[in-house]
Amino acid sequence: MQTTELVETETKASSMLGGIAIITGGAIGAGMFSLPIVSSGMWFGWTLACMLLSWFCMYHISLMIMEVNLHFRHGANYDTMIKATLGKYWNISYGLLFAFLLYTLEYAYISGGSSIVILTLESTLGYSPSQIIAGLTFSILLAAVVWMSTKAVDRVISIMIIGMMLSLVLAVTDLTLAANLRQLLIPDEGSNNSYFPFVFAALPFYLTAFGFHPMVPSLIKYYGKKPVMIGRCMLIGSCLCFLVYLLWLVSTMGNLQRQAFLPIIAEGGNIGVLVAAINQVVPSEQLEKLLNSFANLAIITSFLGVSLALFDFVTDKFNFSETPLGRLKTAIIVFLPPIVGGVFFPDGFIVAIGFAGMAVAFTALIVPPLMLKRSREIFAPGTYLLWGGNKLIYFIFAMGIFYASCHILAMLDLLPVYGK
Repeated sequence: MQTTELVETETKASSMLGGIAIITGGAIGAGMFSLPIVSSGMWFGWTLACMLLSWFCMYHISLMIMEVNLHFRHGANYDTMIKATLGKYWNISYGLLFAFLLYTLEYAYISGGSSIVILTLESTLGYSPSQIIAGLTFSILLAAVVWMSTKAVDRVISIMIIGMMLSLVLAVTDLTLAANLRQLLIPDEGSNNSYFPFVFAALPFYLTAFGFHPMVPSLIKYYGKKPVMIGRCMLIGSCLCFLVYLLWLVSTMGNLQRQAFLPIIAEGGNIGVLVAAINQVVPSEQLEKLLNSFANLAIITSFLGVSLALFDFVTDKFNFSETPLGRLKTAIIVFLPPIVGGVFFPDGFIVAIGFAGMAVAFTALIVPPLMLKRSREIFAPGTYLLWGGNKLIYFIFAMGIFYASCHILAMLDLLPVYGK
C-alpha cells in the first residue's frame, strides 16, 4: 500500500514538472535582460514592489481564467469562453489582440532564433547560412515539436529549462556574491535623487515578464480538469520566474552603480552592452558565453510556450480536429505569418512590440475579470472557486486600467524615463 502511494506521488510530481516548465519557459525570455535597464531609474526597492504587484496580478488572472475554463468542454480556449460569457463583439476584439500579441512574440523569437542557428553552425561546421535559411531552420524545427503534441513541448521545454537555469546560476553566482547590499538599497548616497517617478514607465515591462496567462487553457487541455494540480503548477512556475528575476536584478544592480546604466541606455540597452559593462566590474571570460547561452535557451523555451498557446487558441477558434491533418492545418495558420515576418522583415519588431504591450494589459487584466464575473452569473459554482469575490475582480480590473494607462502615457513620452 505504501509502495503504491509512493509511486502515485512520484508520478504526480513528475507530471507537475512539465506544467511548471511550460509556465516558466513561456514567461522567462531574453527580454529579462532589459529588466535592470528599465528599472535603473526607480532602482531596487521600487523594482521589488513592481515585481510583487505584477506577479500578484498575473498569478490571480491565471486562476480567474482557470475557473472560467473549468465550466466548458475539454479543449475549450479563449474563443469559446469569451463568446459564451461576454458575447461576439468582445470575442472579436479579444481574439484580434490576443492573436496579434502571440504572433508578435513568435515573430520576435524567430528573428532572435535565427542568430542561434547561425552561431551554432559557424562554431560547429564553419558554415554561415543566410538569415532566411537560419530563420526557416529555427522555426520549422520547433514548429514540428508543437505540431506533434503538448507532451512533446513539455519534454523539450523541461530539458531547455534545466540548461537555462544552469547557465544562469553559473553566470550570476560570482556576481551575486560580489553584490553590494548597501548599493542595492542606497544607490546615490548623500544625494536628493528621486526614484518614484520612474516607476510608471517601467511597470508594463514587469506585466509582460509574468505573462504566462496564455498557457492556462493549454495546461487544462493537457492535464484535464484538475484545478489543484494546475494551480500548483502556476504557483510554483510563477514563483520560480520571480526568483530568477530577483537573482538577475541583485546580480546587476548590486554590481553596477546607477549612473553606469546611463551609457547602456544611451546605446540602446542591448545585451552586449550590458554584459560588457558587467565584465568591467567582474572580469570573467566565461560570463558572456554563459549569458548568451541563457538568452538562446530562453528564446527557444519562450517560442515553444507562446506557440503552444496560439496553437490551442487556433484549434478552438476554427474547431480543427486533433488528427495529424487537423494539427497540420492549425500549424500552417500559427507559424506561416510569423515565419514570413521573421525571415523577410526582421527589423519591424520594435514598432510592433509597443502595441503588443497594450495588448497584454487588455488581454491579461481587463477581459479575464469581466469574463469571470459574468461566468459566475451564468453558471452554478463549479469544482473551483477563486477567493476574494467581487473585490478581487474589481481590484484586478482597476489594475488593468492603470497598467494600460501607464503604457499609453509611456508610448506618448509623457512619463519620465531614466536617461532620457
